[in-house]
Amino acid sequence: MEKILITGGAGFIGSHTVVELTKAGYSPVIVDDFSNSNQSAIRGIESIIKQSVKVYEGDCNDAQFMNDLFVAEQNITGVIHFAAYKAVGESVEKPLQYYQNNVGSLMVLLDVMKKNGVENVVFSSSCTVYGEPDQLPVTEKSPIKPAESPYGNTKQVCEEILEDVIKSDADYKAIALRYFNPIGAHPSSHIGELPLGVPNNLIPFVTQTAAGHREQLTIFGDEYDTPDGTCVRDYIHVVDLAKAHVKALQHFKNQNTPYYDVFNIGTGKGNSVLEVVKTFEKVSEQKLKYKIGDKRTGDVEQVFGDVEKANNELHWKAALTLEDALRDAWNWQKKLK
Repeated sequence: MEKILITGGAGFIGSHTVVELTKAGYSPVIVDDFSNSNQSAIRGIESIIKQSVKVYEGDCNDAQFMNDLFVAEQNITGVIHFAAYKAVGESVEKPLQYYQNNVGSLMVLLDVMKKNGVENVVFSSSCTVYGEPDQLPVTEKSPIKPAESPYGNTKQVCEEILEDVIKSDADYKAIALRYFNPIGAHPSSHIGELPLGVPNNLIPFVTQTAAGHREQLTIFGDEYDTPDGTCVRDYIHVVDLAKAHVKALQHFKNQNTPYYDVFNIGTGKGNSVLEVVKTFEKVSEQKLKYKIGDKRTGDVEQVFGDVEKANNELHWKAALTLEDALRDAWNWQKKLK
């Protein structure tokens, strides 16, 4: 069994990816500092896979800790790098922390991988690199726009670091997966999105409002140039997204070093915020309290991706629907009550 290190493996996307890696025959090893995740995710993973999972608690910016981990875990064949701070608003308030953590951890990781002869890395990137697109859907060749936040810029900078390292003819194979909007939860309800404090993402706010933990949902703006005036995003079920990482690792087998490529990971279609609300009400049979608020600074009007490249080259395609994702997210929320 190939051993894969998952940084941030107790997080929302990381935990689901650990499950899919195990199902695909890999042996995952998690590293997480639990600053933005919870130990309960590990118990959830183990409930699904019916076995224990190896976990190291520590900081990916700590080079000595990371090197010791690679030495202790002989024969790691690849890394999936999720570990990062991810709150857009917080990144505006604390830019240095975001650059130190998000960019610094990638540089430490690449250095430690080189010392230990590990070539393969899948990087968790984001469609935020496209900014407000000139044309839809965005392809991997769409222009990279100036970032709207330090968080968004860390994703751009990390992609540039990977590209520069590969251009230097170093012995790496790297793939950056540009996610659209991951939502949902595992259908078992053992793992899901577990935001600490006030959610930054739409779906936990929706489910927490339906569960009575939040008074009401605010929809930021209804005067955008979209079918119903609300922002449009490409919402992808987290289980589909997790499976894309397995396909990325398998893709490395057909490549020689040095190798670098980027792939959009989404459904290929957009849904508006109001569509999400209405679909949630349908699948949950809950009436949702919401109001229309002012537009938020920095919100992109609409973005969804062309995912043909991932379909054709990674042999990956999103299979689950918006209804599936919202149903799973609601079942997860009900379990948390």
